[in-house]
Amino acid sequence: MSISDTKEKILDAAEYLFARRGFHNTSLRAITSRAGVNLAAVNYHFGSKDALLEAVFQRRLVPLNRIRRDNLEAVRETARREGRRPAVDEALRAFIEPTLAFRKSGTGAEDFITLVARSMSDPEDTVRDVFIRHIAPLFHLLFETLCEALPELTPDTVFWRLQFVIGAMGHVICMTGKNYKYALPAGVTPVDDVESLTALLIDFAATGLERP
Repeated sequence: MSISDTKEKILDAAEYLFARRGFHNTSLRAITSRAGVNLAAVNYHFGSKDALLEAVFQRRLVPLNRIRRDNLEAVRETARREGRRPAVDEALRAFIEPTLAFRKSGTGAEDFITLVARSMSDPEDTVRDVFIRHIAPLFHLLFETLCEALPELTPDTVFWRLQFVIGAMGHVICMTGKNYKYALPAGVTPVDDVESLTALLIDFAATGLERP
């Protein structure tokens, strides 16, 4: 097994177990057992359990954040070039579409989504702090872009409305796919493709953000 394969197996196992058992309830021995490697491999590749957690988040969020940041910067640059403010729906799409698409990005994506959702309700801060540290700069960029788009609103109003949008987006991510069966009323058609979900969410979110 190559060094790269070993690292990926450890990351996959850690992501899977952290999502289901929580960070503190998952031992390194359980991770190495699932990965099929020896305990020394974790120390060699990552150094510690905390560093392994950091690597789990880096693997998923660094490329996703790069896409979302590039999208947002493109929205701002286009608006400047055309002599106008950024459009609310453009800013939202730049952030929301790649986020919703992440679920279908490959093996393990749903485990990572579960891990993030678990971290937000966990009374212990370790995992949540890692997630927020990675997402905060991107959130600030989105916030600044929406403040440019909505100069008639106070920053406080934009901030709290954006919090509600992020909450709605998180709910959509967690409830798509197999989870629909627990909440879908009779006669309501499930929507699971990224394009349709993005359009529905942006229409809802933009209406709330733009309200006087």
